[in-house]
Amino acid sequence: MQRKAYVPAAVALLAALLAACTGGSGDGSAQDDKAGGSATSTPVAQPGKYSTLSDACTVPDSEELEALLPGLKLLTDEEQREKAYDGTATLTYDNDRRSGCRWKAESDAASDQLYIDFERVVSYDASVSDDDSAARVFDEKAEAADIPRDGAVTSVGPSSTSSASAENGKNSEDAKGSKGAKGADGAEAAKGPGNSGSESPDPSSGSSSSASVLPRLLDGLGDEAFLDDALSPTQQRTVTVVFRTSNVLVTVQYEEQPTRTGTVAGSEEMQDRAQNLARQLAGSFKG
Repeated sequence: MQRKAYVPAAVALLAALLAACTGGSGDGSAQDDKAGGSATSTPVAQPGKYSTLSDACTVPDSEELEALLPGLKLLTDEEQREKAYDGTATLTYDNDRRSGCRWKAESDAASDQLYIDFERVVSYDASVSDDDSAARVFDEKAEAADIPRDGAVTSVGPSSTSSASAENGKNSEDAKGSKGAKGADGAEAAKGPGNSGSESPDPSSGSSSSASVLPRLLDGLGDEAFLDDALSPTQQRTVTVVFRTSNVLVTVQYEEQPTRTGTVAGSEEMQDRAQNLARQLAGSFKG
């Protein structure tokens, strides 16, 4: 009879153990749910607006090409003329990532060259957008060209540099800028006639017209843009306009080498032509 007294006690102990196990299991489940709820995934950056590129050779119209390359209109051979207008595509391994084209034409006054480059930037970091990556590449290009980031910003409009010169039509009497300096013509060299060899203001004179031809940031062209102007010791002038629209960078490089010794191509005219073309290219990326 004494053994039977232990049976209810054993049952009670078993029930207590089961209750404890059930309670522990519930706590563990709650902890798991909390841990799962607190886990967050890394946000993926938005892709760029553009996933393809146009063929750079097909974007400029014939009128714009003739404005930058006057020698095109002098070509009489039909086959040679067609080839010159078509341009020469640069080597690329992926047309949707890079597309470039070159043109060249000669006249009695000068030899002109034009280069257009489209570069679509893609970020390989999921946390960095294509646009941000393209902006970083733009900054690198501006820094390499020594573009002042805290200087005046020029709005891109028709004859933007010419209008500035008209208001300040007096050129410097002395050529303070050295040959090869950015935006500098050299007063004596600028006197000779050329394809676009009208006198340009001396950037070192400090006038607003001088500032209008210096390397600078541009406003109203894509998301951000800059213009560079350099004169080589051989008097070849190179005007470069670079702008970014979303995740695409566009470069317009325009060169002119006068045929007559002592002649320098004018900054204002070349810059206007390069900016006009850049506006046309920017328009082709809209929509």
